[in-house]
Amino acid sequence: MKQGIFRFLSSMPHFSFLTREEMDRVVSESELVKIPRGHLVAEQDKTKVENVLVIMRGQLSLYQDDNGKSELTGYIKQGEVFGGITVMLNSGISLRTAKADTEVHCISIPSTVIMDTCTQNKAFYEYFLANFSHNIFDKSLDAITRVVQARLFLSGIDPFSFLPEEEIDNAARSLSAISHRRGTVLFVQGKTRVGYLYILKKGAAERYYEEKGEKRLREYLAEGDIYGGISILLNDGVSLRTIEVVEDSVFHILPAGVFLDICKRYSVFSDFFSDTFGKRMISRSYAAIIAKTLRPEEDSLQFFNQPLSQIYSRDPLFCDADTSIRDAASTMARAKSSYALIRSKNPEQVGIVTEEDFTRKVIARGYPVEKPVGTIMSAPLKTVSEKAMVFEAMMTMMEQNFQHVGVVDANSQVIGMLSNKDILAYQGQSPMFLLREIKIASGIEEIAEKYRQLPGLVRSLIHSGATANNVTHFITTVSDSILTRLMAMTLDELGPPPLPFVFMIMGSEGRQEQTLKTDQDNAIVYRDPEAASAKKAEDYFHRFGTMACTLLNEAGYDFCTGDVMAKNPQWCQPLSRWKSYFQDWIHAAEAEDLLQASIFFDFRHGYGDASLIDELRRHLFNSLEGWSGFFRHMTENALQFKPPLGFFRNFVVESKGRHRNALDIKSAMTPIVDFARIYALKNSIEETNTLARLDQLRLRKILSFQEYEELEKAYSFLMQLRFVRQITAVMDEAAKPDNYINPKKLTHIEQTMLKEIFKRVEKFQAKMNFEFIGIA
Repeated sequence: MKQGIFRFLSSMPHFSFLTREEMDRVVSESELVKIPRGHLVAEQDKTKVENVLVIMRGQLSLYQDDNGKSELTGYIKQGEVFGGITVMLNSGISLRTAKADTEVHCISIPSTVIMDTCTQNKAFYEYFLANFSHNIFDKSLDAITRVVQARLFLSGIDPFSFLPEEEIDNAARSLSAISHRRGTVLFVQGKTRVGYLYILKKGAAERYYEEKGEKRLREYLAEGDIYGGISILLNDGVSLRTIEVVEDSVFHILPAGVFLDICKRYSVFSDFFSDTFGKRMISRSYAAIIAKTLRPEEDSLQFFNQPLSQIYSRDPLFCDADTSIRDAASTMARAKSSYALIRSKNPEQVGIVTEEDFTRKVIARGYPVEKPVGTIMSAPLKTVSEKAMVFEAMMTMMEQNFQHVGVVDANSQVIGMLSNKDILAYQGQSPMFLLREIKIASGIEEIAEKYRQLPGLVRSLIHSGATANNVTHFITTVSDSILTRLMAMTLDELGPPPLPFVFMIMGSEGRQEQTLKTDQDNAIVYRDPEAASAKKAEDYFHRFGTMACTLLNEAGYDFCTGDVMAKNPQWCQPLSRWKSYFQDWIHAAEAEDLLQASIFFDFRHGYGDASLIDELRRHLFNSLEGWSGFFRHMTENALQFKPPLGFFRNFVVESKGRHRNALDIKSAMTPIVDFARIYALKNSIEETNTLARLDQLRLRKILSFQEYEELEKAYSFLMQLRFVRQITAVMDEAAKPDNYINPKKLTHIEQTMLKEIFKRVEKFQAKMNFEFIGIA
């Protein structure tokens, strides 16, 4: 049954926006139901919709009830959804009366699951809103929006009154109306998305911040008041307050897309919503933070935060799979194209051939050119959404070493093509260009020179609005590419290894959280040799580790001061020895015995045989079962790192030396890293990245969504400040990057934010203390 649900939902375009984890949750909570013909599914303004219905077979009719009259407004047919908009926009109270015209077979999904998915997945929410809201708004407004009353209504409301008359007219044409009964909770802080700007036309509503069951910061919305602007503009569309209708009310609503377009073109309009405090305290982006430390300049990387529509080719070249290789090549030559998309008999299966395929698969092998081109195509075609940012597409291409990716619309239809040449032609000098140059670098000096370009590229990405998570992702990709190139150089020098091995990376690089100040933390794990060849294997891998670490140091990655590197014989060992290491750490007698071992629990594959990493991780999780003492020791060590706040809530800073009056922002982040690591190990989560670990803890209900969001925002804010400091040191002070921030050089708002984060971190440390040590 579940497989059938999965297949049907997977075929629907709106569910294609879900990750595999999100889809698995939806499927696991869903069930198949049958509704008899004539059954009243829901009554307008009366029925509480507990389950959203996805129609597999049959049809529902929708009726609008008005003053005792019932008017047919539409149908819900196969592949369509009933209840989604009701759940999203009307607190689950049915917006329309629905009846079954026929026997209806459908998938029933709990409304709570739909709401959680909407909160976590913006694309899913926006697709629902765009495609399933056409039946719910009052048709009477269609006439109003085309006459002067609508314009007069908006022109009397700030900040619409700041706009030119033609812009007010355009906004008025996009207005709809929706009614809500008294007691309706429209939005819940941090849990529901806001897809429209709400302007109260008639009635009253209350907005408030809820904490520990109490309503705080209570405010009442009167006629003409607006809600949703700051949530859309600064909080990724997630509601910042809870909104409750306290009188029967009518709202005029403006789609978020129209609102954002006006904000983009009229700063006087957007400034009404996004004052300085809102930007600093709420925004997931930190463009405002870096504005005072990074000099304004023309930046060729600004476009990385732009949509793909800027650069992708809209008329991709297609060939049928049974076209001969000769004819396909001729078609490409005439079109002056380096690729052709291949249509197969299965319309959902699109492949690709490139000039490289002709060289490698045809010419080099003497493959007959009369054969169908489908025999040499690569399939399926790797794709990205047309709604993706340039940076997202670029990272997909870099990570998987693709030269071309297809661009697809909301229905997964290929509508364009993006190649590395498109990016390079548009950009000239780009992160992708840097990756390409590293891969073909001929010597260590050339690699080191490329590495020295990293601060400038990171600065440019930050200046164009990239998030801290994206920046660390990019730095990690660069580091992994350098490591791969240096591994190849080492193998060229020493010859093939005597046994399968893996170059294991740990610490911040193992967590994929590298910044501009990161030293080496690595090791070598190799298959256990036969006794007779043990010394030969030991000598080879020790030479390999020494050479690899030396090359990394020369490239710009400093030697580890604690000597946790593959060139240290202690950390260049066969798999059985590594299993013993972890066994010893897990069964350590005292917390102090584990103090230096924490970085080893953030290990991942760097280069070589990944199966060794998988085997070592399985051994780790198996060994942890039933050993509560390990988590007690890890927690005791983690609690040694305290947020730098004094008794009177003042910052604790260095009192002397080079970093006098500054605090170490890296140490301030350590409690969050430790928290994520301990809970991940406890729950056998394979992810090593801190944000990915927290997300897995959220998905498994170990963290509530509110707890996850607090930790995610705190970690991201601290990482953002850390990047700003490091880039300022390298680019503006001609100094080595460091992690020390002088709180007095922050604005009052930033200081307040930092103190609030440190207080929240203390709360999570107390949670960890209670759960693993038993002390409240």
